[in-house]
This record gives sequence, structure tokens and C-alpha cells, in this order.
Amino acid sequence: MARGGVRLDVEGARATITLDRQEVLNAQTPLTWEALRAVGEGLGPEVRVVVVRGAGRSFSAGLDRRLFTPEGFDGVPGLFAMAAEPRDRIEATIAEFQQGFAWLRDPARVTVAAVHGHAIGAGFQLALACDLRVLAEDARLRMAETSLGIVPDLGGTLPLVRCVGYARAVEICVTGREVDAEEALRIGLANRVVPADQLDEAVDDLVARLLRPPAGAVRETVALLAHAESLADAGEDATGAEGGALERQRAAERAAQARRLADLAAAVARG
Repeated sequence: MARGGVRLDVEGARATITLDRQEVLNAQTPLTWEALRAVGEGLGPEVRVVVVRGAGRSFSAGLDRRLFTPEGFDGVPGLFAMAAEPRDRIEATIAEFQQGFAWLRDPARVTVAAVHGHAIGAGFQLALACDLRVLAEDARLRMAETSLGIVPDLGGTLPLVRCVGYARAVEICVTGREVDAEEALRIGLANRVVPADQLDEAVDDLVARLLRPPAGAVRETVALLAHAESLADAGEDATGAEGGALERQRAAERAAQARRLADLAAAVARG
């Protein structure tokens, strides 16, 4: 955790993950992703909401630029060393990196990115990995990978397309341009934008509202919405019938509601 520049604070049903490499604007390394994966694996079932934030002046300025040197740093190999590996090994390594972000979309809990300052490249993808995003007015988002000759590979391309659509996602990624907080709110990248000095208060308020409904109801609802999203991504079902996806979603709703009613009945019986 310390080598990855990640801090974890758990208070009841809330966990707060803080990227804390302030001297490099919370730039990320493979150690960061390893630490994030360990956090996801270690959180107990009592944690219902996870907040991801950055210490200091920025959320995360992306990849640590020392990864682009042949020698890497502090025992962490650079990207050029990775490039010398067989292709299947490269893909396996990247799959391990991706696990640091992937768990943030587990319906078992709701995840919130509290973004201020720069969220560039891997920082932008980390924010996109979360269910919800609250931005400070000074937030600046940028997908810089293509401009550096690589591609976004930490799971950020799908949520980006879901948020803003294909054409705008192409433009944002290929040009590498900056998206400010006002535009992020307008095009669907942000749920809310607040003054920088109100970011913590706004996130605290959101967390409190997320924790009000019963845990089981939230978990089942988020899972239903994730299921609906997957059906929308798939388009028409294999038979070509547009009603197929709708009926599958209705079936998922019925099953979820049956589980909730059983849980509620059991709670009443227990007194």
C-alpha cells in the first residue's frame, strides 16, 4: 500500500481510498494498481460505499513518466521492458493491472470518485471506473494515452463511450484534449460539479444519501442497473427480437424482488 502511494480509511460502511503521491500529482505505477487490487480484495461486506480521491493538488496526473524510461524505477520495470516480453505475457500483465480498477464496478458496493485538479490518462480511467463522479470546478479530465503512442488499457474505454457516446469518445481520446468540469457535467461525465472548497462536503452528503436505503435493496438495484446496461450494450438478442432484452430484464427484476421480499420477511420473523 505504501509503495503504491495508496491510503485506505474505513469508517463503518464507508471506505475512502486516497492516492497519496503528492510530489508527482498522484501519478500511478503498477504498484498503485497492485495496492488498489489488494484494497478491493480486502474490503469486508460491511463496506457499502467506497470514495476514491487524490491528496494534494490533483486527483491523478496519470502514469508516472518514469515508466517511459528504459530502466523504470525503484524495481518497477518500464514499458519498454514490458514490450520485450511475449505478447501473451504482456496481455496477462495488463490483465493484472486492470484488476486494480475492475472491482470498483462490483454491485456489492457503490463507488464515488471525488475529482479535483487533473485527472489525466490513468487518473481519468480511475474516475471512469467508479459508479459516480463528483467534480470540483477546477477538475480537468484528459485521456492522454493515444498522444503518448499507447492506448487506454485500464478499462476506461467502455464507460467513456457509455457516458458520452462513440463519436465524442473518439474525439476526446484521439485529440487528447482537456475536458473541464462544466463540459464534463454537460456531456454526462460528472454527476455533480461543486466549488473546490465544497468537494468534501458534497461527497459526504452523497455518501450519506447512498447509505440511507437498506443495503440489500441498494445491492440488488445496482446489480439490476448493471444487467440492464449489459443488455443495452448487446443490442438485440440472438433471435433479433427487440422484446427479448426487455423480457430478460423483467425476469431479472422479478428474481431480485423475490429475493428482497424473502429477506424482508425473514427480518420481520426475527423481530
